[in-house]
Amino acid sequence: MPEFSDGADVTKRDLRVALLAHRRSLPAPRRAEAAASVQAELVALVRRLRPARMTAYVPVASEPGGDDLPAVLRAALPPAAELLLPVLLDDLDLDWAAYTDPESLRAAGRGLREPTGPPLGSAAVAGADLVVVPALAVDRRGFRLGRGGGSYDRALARVAATVPTVALLHDGELVEAVPAQPHDRPVRFVITPGDGLVAVPDVARGASAGRTRVP
Repeated sequence: MPEFSDGADVTKRDLRVALLAHRRSLPAPRRAEAAASVQAELVALVRRLRPARMTAYVPVASEPGGDDLPAVLRAALPPAAELLLPVLLDDLDLDWAAYTDPESLRAAGRGLREPTGPPLGSAAVAGADLVVVPALAVDRRGFRLGRGGGSYDRALARVAATVPTVALLHDGELVEAVPAQPHDRPVRFVITPGDGLVAVPDVARGASAGRTRVP
């Protein structure tokens, strides 16, 4: 996702700037190694869960996961399963459309690549069995620091608390705390190159201590 700034929280903005600068400083071989590790862990999760529908996204620039992530996930899913990718709307909410192959993507604004298939509506994410989201950082409560547009907080608000929600990170981006606001929605898991799949407390269900069970 591109960098957005809501202008409402200087601390969040400063954190975004620092985290993005650190990501840009990572050497290309290290990014490639991190992408391979994150992909392998996510593929293992997909093969365990065998979701009938999952959502993901196309990583851009220094985001972990690699720009071939949708193709890798499509190959790991059961043949009849759906892989939905986001389409950014003018109000920064997310629509969703199916990914079939790399040719089903187009270049969009803000550096994004989006699916060209028929839009399924913002509520399509509610039918997913596994939801994968980007983040700049996630804290031990599950709160994520995004790009500031609130796109994924709105999407996560439509997802049932029992659905695995996973943020992809570089090493060092699972932190003790990030600033959280009432509209922020936590995730239940993160994947980092070094630690693999890590459960974080399910804040949405009030578990302020302990860990959510890893699927």
